[in-house]
Amino acid sequence: MSNFNEALISDYKAFLDGGKTERECSALIIALAEKQGYKDITTMDTLNPGDKVYVQKMHKAVALFHLGSGNLEQGMNIAVITDAGTPGISDPGEELALKCYEEGIEVFSIPGPAAFVSAVISSGRSCRRIAFEAFLPKDKKYRAYILEELKQETRTIVIYESPHHLKATLKELMDVLGEKRELTIARELTKRYEEKLRFTFREAVDYYKNNEPRGEYVLVIVGKSRSEQEEESRNKWDGITITEHMKMYMDEGIDKKDAMKAVAKDRGVSKRDIYKLLLEGEE
Repeated sequence: MSNFNEALISDYKAFLDGGKTERECSALIIALAEKQGYKDITTMDTLNPGDKVYVQKMHKAVALFHLGSGNLEQGMNIAVITDAGTPGISDPGEELALKCYEEGIEVFSIPGPAAFVSAVISSGRSCRRIAFEAFLPKDKKYRAYILEELKQETRTIVIYESPHHLKATLKELMDVLGEKRELTIARELTKRYEEKLRFTFREAVDYYKNNEPRGEYVLVIVGKSRSEQEEESRNKWDGITITEHMKMYMDEGIDKKDAMKAVAKDRGVSKRDIYKLLLEGEE
């Protein structure tokens, strides 16, 4: 038996011993990614003769709910466990939790492995503020909307990607976030071939031209810096003169003194600089 499946059983045992259920009336639902994991679990002595073991794919979350609802009506408690990470994190397990709340069923969670947590912690990037996007949407319109939002994101961005789409996604993100934006690319976390590589987007795109992606990937992307935001804010005024900029505010009813303050703030200079430029008639 793999250590990972032993950990999975340990999580189930913690559920049983944590006062959330009675051993004699427990019912177990397992949503597995690997058939071997099912064989391993069903032979563990952790299971009682009264435990019921079901196998269902996690993408069939509603079916999973109905599978267990009959047992719930009999007063049993259900444990949903998987060898594919924590249920509910970037998979239909969240639909299962929502369905339970709609039906008045209480939901408990015991922390388990989650790829994005491992990736961020070991990435060498800021962990304080995180924007977890999981897999980018497949719908083109919605995907474009999300990417436009990410362009201004200052938090560390975390994205999941499969090996088949990694190259295209890196190129797409580079076009949106810029060639110089830094990221850590992690793959096969907690497994034998775990790897973490630090790049700029240009370096990452070039690297995978000669290296075929293998395994499941987590992209940990540095957010836009405050200095970048401030520079962009200043640059957007380059297309108009100081006089035009002043007129824009004064047309809104703002007096000249306050308009000068606003123009100075927009352009990242002092009010004295604006006053001097207006006197000199320079742009």
